[in-house]
Amino acid sequence: MEEVSTGAVVPAVVKPSPSPKRSPSPAVVASYAEKEADGGWGEEADKELLCPICMQMIKDAFLTACGHSFCYMCIVTHLRHKSDCPCCSQHLTIHNLFPNFLLDKLLKKASAHQISKTASPVEHFRHALQQGYEVSIKELDSLMSLIAEKKRKMEQEEAERNMQILLTFLHCLRKQKADELNEVQTDLQFIKEDISSVERHRMGLYRARDRYSVKLRMLGDDSSVRKPWPSSMDKNSGDLSSGSLNARKGLATGNLQSKKVDAKSQVISHGLQRKDALSGSDSQCINQSSSSVARKKRVHAQFSDLQECYLQKRRQLANKSHNQLEKDKSIIPREGYHAGLADFQSVLTTFTQYSRLRVIAELRNGDLFHSANIVSSIEFDRDDELFATAGVSRCIKVFDFSTVLNDPANMHYPVVEMSTRSKLSCLSWNNFDKNYIASSDYEGIVTVWDVNTRQSVMEYEEHEKRAWSVDFSRTEPTMLVSGSDDYKVKVWCTKNEASVINIDMKANICCVKYNPGSSNHIAVGSADHQIHYYDLRNISQPVHVFSGHRKAVSYVKFLSNNELASASTDSTLRLWDVKENLPVRTFRGHTNEKNFVGLTVNSEYIACGSETNEVFVYHKEIARPVTRHRFGSPDLDDADDDAGSYFISAVCWKSDSPTMLTANSQGTIKVLVLVA
Repeated sequence: MEEVSTGAVVPAVVKPSPSPKRSPSPAVVASYAEKEADGGWGEEADKELLCPICMQMIKDAFLTACGHSFCYMCIVTHLRHKSDCPCCSQHLTIHNLFPNFLLDKLLKKASAHQISKTASPVEHFRHALQQGYEVSIKELDSLMSLIAEKKRKMEQEEAERNMQILLTFLHCLRKQKADELNEVQTDLQFIKEDISSVERHRMGLYRARDRYSVKLRMLGDDSSVRKPWPSSMDKNSGDLSSGSLNARKGLATGNLQSKKVDAKSQVISHGLQRKDALSGSDSQCINQSSSSVARKKRVHAQFSDLQECYLQKRRQLANKSHNQLEKDKSIIPREGYHAGLADFQSVLTTFTQYSRLRVIAELRNGDLFHSANIVSSIEFDRDDELFATAGVSRCIKVFDFSTVLNDPANMHYPVVEMSTRSKLSCLSWNNFDKNYIASSDYEGIVTVWDVNTRQSVMEYEEHEKRAWSVDFSRTEPTMLVSGSDDYKVKVWCTKNEASVINIDMKANICCVKYNPGSSNHIAVGSADHQIHYYDLRNISQPVHVFSGHRKAVSYVKFLSNNELASASTDSTLRLWDVKENLPVRTFRGHTNEKNFVGLTVNSEYIACGSETNEVFVYHKEIARPVTRHRFGSPDLDDADDDAGSYFISAVCWKSDSPTMLTANSQGTIKVLVLVA
């Protein structure tokens, strides 16, 4: 049994057959060498001459007592650990090793021949000279002439190649610069045309102003001259009827003198009036001039961005046909102006109109030192008369905007307050019934409230995790959408108790928003760094997926039916064209790496919060901020360690207005307005 077991484990050891790796005989090696000399060295010879240990050509061949050959270092290293032959397992020690001189010599010869086959002619010639090959002076001169000629030819070819490379580079550079020159010349032509158009319009405005000024002066002259003359004429007619001819002559002479005096006084009076009017006009001009200087400074401060904006609009609209420009409703034509110039002037006007944010009202939303003061959402109602706040304080507070604006007190009491079971993440007013407002909370519950009755109208509890966002449709009053950490987007109808559409996604949903012009299209921002744009009539796949953010997309907002703004914790805002499915612009300046800091938009401006406790305002055509406002607390020293931990948590524009509601994690709410 023991012999059978041993044989089953290691059959090669028990079998007394000769090893297949026995060293080749000298005759075999010689025949291999001859074959190599004839060019017949093959794979068979290579395998036979390999060391069984390292599987390389044998170096310093040593022979064992059992007849196998190995590299000297390979077999010595093996015998340090085992005392047997690697091929046949017979007992073997270092004393049973013998140098195999013949095999080693033949292997070296074969190796040298193999190397010589691959050597270049120059190496062969060098080797021959080193071996003492006799060469005559005449032969050396011939060789040197040949080598010199070969060298000159190679240098000529190398020079030609270098010239060709240089010429190719110069041609490419010329083409690039020619393209740039054409672009610059085209841009210059655009600029010349636009300068001419602006000059014509400016001269027209000057002439119109001069005409109005002349009319005003004529009206002023007529009113000042006509009033004194009737009394003088009445006096003259009275005198003429009561006196004789001589007396009438005398009175007429006196009247003439008095008339001159009155006219002189009227001229002086009128001159003083004109002087006062001019001084008033001068002061007005000074004010206008200072405003103009300030606006010009803003232009120079953002000149690069404005230049890029101008050229982009001019080039883009220059390539459009007249019919395309007429079909594009976003372009407002102006007589004598190119569409691109008119569009840019609109941008320039709105961009330079404001330079800073001013606080016009402030209120405190709870205890200053309580951690549950974060305002997660702040929203105006349909008519901008009321605004609601919600956050981690588990209640919705509705304030009267005019009261907050006109009452100087810091502590304002809400006109309506509704308590909730959980912390709130988002609010959305109904655009048709201003009494309805929807909320989403940390338990995943979506609730529709009636502000008048202060009661919930509907509660939807299908989400399994925290619901981050909710939004009412702007075109269909009964529809709303929500997104949650359970990877689901749900569309609800206030007439139904359950969701009507359910979209399963592959990442946490951070924000959802209806397109303001359609109840069928929604934008969804998620933790997969992308915005998914869906048509609810076909939810099998999104219409388009907008990629570009490097972290989670925290907010999506529509500026118009075709323009979508997004915010991300990669500290950027991005503008997208949902009609053409293209990225438009990236905005940088604020800091946002982990918190929801708010996002709000209107037709021209985008505003967001920052983790530096600042509000940033961007113009949609300019990548850098227009202005910013830092929240400060009079109750906390700026050097306080906690002061740096506050961040802006919610922002909201008032419709078609430079006024904005802002709130931070401290619970402070400010009403800010853009001013020049």
